[in-house]
Amino acid sequence: MSFDASLASGMGVFSAVVDGGSFVRAAEALELTPSGVSRAIARLEKRLGIRLFDRTTRTVTLTDEGRRFHGEIAPLLASLEEAANSASTSATQVRGRLRVNMDPYFSRLILGPKLGQFMARHPELYLELQTRDQLGDMVAEGFDLAVRFGHPQSSSLVARKLLEVRVLTLASPAYLKRHGRPLAPLDMEDERHVCVQFRDPQTARPFGWEFHRPGRAVLHVQPHCRLLVNDVGTLHSVCESGQAIAQVLDLGIAPALADGRLVELFPDWPDERFPLYALYPSRHLPAAKVRAFLAFVSELCDG
Repeated sequence: MSFDASLASGMGVFSAVVDGGSFVRAAEALELTPSGVSRAIARLEKRLGIRLFDRTTRTVTLTDEGRRFHGEIAPLLASLEEAANSASTSATQVRGRLRVNMDPYFSRLILGPKLGQFMARHPELYLELQTRDQLGDMVAEGFDLAVRFGHPQSSSLVARKLLEVRVLTLASPAYLKRHGRPLAPLDMEDERHVCVQFRDPQTARPFGWEFHRPGRAVLHVQPHCRLLVNDVGTLHSVCESGQAIAQVLDLGIAPALADGRLVELFPDWPDERFPLYALYPSRHLPAAKVRAFLAFVSELCDG
């Protein structure tokens, strides 16, 4: 005998009659009519080939076969109810395992120093945080959520913008002393200047250098570059040590700008920005643990 939805429904009605002691009480509990309950029991008896109840005008009692059947299905129904309750609870309680695919730069500078606060808020949560250069196939790899810099590629994932970060063009005083200061972005195309580029993890090509300011068309520059890196720490150290001009995100740069270790070259071109997105598989009923992590990262971005 195959197990289908009608059989499961009949078992639920059967259990309600046993618990309530009558078809009328079962109908009230299930928000059905007594005749609807009677038809469901009749269908179940026909499907099983046994009589489950002895009925009189006043009483309903289990037959021996019905009593044996109830004893066998009661643990199953209890397990199903427990599973349903557990699944429902996951929609409202932050607990279980949360797997997050995280941009390394954001993780190190912004998330990492504050992560203890999130874990303290949610003691029943186990967080697995993987920092990596590329998004990959987050659904196939079992990630619940990703936080990535860059414009998301077209996909079935839900994309929620969290932040836009300014892109700064920087050099060190040592570089400027040795090479002179470029007065305009196009000066960096001159071979007198040395620039370092950063590899786009999505395309494996260098990020283009753009300059934006109000009322002007976007300016595209082809800087004189002989060095391409894919690590933000290396990018910063090359720039800060005076070896090259770099374009970097305005995250964690404020101390170096304040104490003069780095100089912003083109403050009159202030409007190039790079987005940070949260990506997750479905907009419909995301789990409480996903909503909680999104809210926490949003707090960090707003702060």
